[in-house]
Amino acid sequence: MSDTLLYLSRADIRALAIAPGAAREAVLQGFRDHAAGLNRSLPKTALALGPGHGFQAMTAASEAQGIATVKWVAMAPVAAGSPLPAVSALICVSDYQTGLPLAMLDGDEITLIRTAAISAAAASLLAPAAPRSIGFVGCGLQAHAHLAAFRDLYPGLTDALMLSRSRSSAERLAEAARAGGLVTEILDDPDALLARSDVVISMVPGTAGMTPFLDARRLKPAAFVAAVDTGRSWKPEALPAFDLLATDSLEQSRAPYGADGNPVTTVAFQHDLIGLASTPHPGAGTGRSLFAFRGVALADLALAHLAVTQARAGGLGTVLPR
Repeated sequence: MSDTLLYLSRADIRALAIAPGAAREAVLQGFRDHAAGLNRSLPKTALALGPGHGFQAMTAASEAQGIATVKWVAMAPVAAGSPLPAVSALICVSDYQTGLPLAMLDGDEITLIRTAAISAAAASLLAPAAPRSIGFVGCGLQAHAHLAAFRDLYPGLTDALMLSRSRSSAERLAEAARAGGLVTEILDDPDALLARSDVVISMVPGTAGMTPFLDARRLKPAAFVAAVDTGRSWKPEALPAFDLLATDSLEQSRAPYGADGNPVTTVAFQHDLIGLASTPHPGAGTGRSLFAFRGVALADLALAHLAVTQARAGGLGTVLPR
């Protein structure tokens, strides 16, 4: 019986410097394992307490990785300028066979890495073969994680376009992109960004009274979109302009979500990464593809396993008594 528990703080996970390619492959392998019946994952359960206030649990178990995980996510409204985060998460890792707890991880850093890894994994299966331009709608922390993930996936990228309600956040992202050798431009017109981007990442936070403003009909004939915002920023009436619509897990989501927080009625998902990771779509990369996702527990498990493995190899983390 183990009498210790490995704790990985936010600083520990940052110190691991998990490579974007390793994160992407871990996520893809998790979906392949799921298709092969080697892991199980439940749709997230949510306890809503009010607008922007609630708790979620995401559980998964993997025979292949030998662990089971639960991610506990807390959401609470915060006042403008508050130093408190709106979302906080922890991940508990247990042994698959014995059930003994093995590790506890900061979930915020893992979520940043895994979300970008999921988008990149989907792009590797659905995007045009050699994209040159990438557009970011929303330029917060997730945009920086996605910039790293997509530069790793597509070293031939040459241009990065930014659109954000916050000029300062767009400038910070542009600076990071220029440091990576990309030509950057901050735009105010969403239609112009869509018309010039081979890949689009939308990361618009939900706010009261938000109006969708991204029109899929303005995209290039062959383009890939990762809607990290579940689709809320995209005009529902224009979603039929996509030739292929996919999500991470059809068991969890059947359609993109609108600005009102409900699934749209104009389109439905046709595929998920569980199927696409094992059987690629023959028409991928030839039309407009939308990947809209809520985040699935098996991806958190994959990244938690990678983090714990690297931490043990590098002697990182704090060993706590039980």
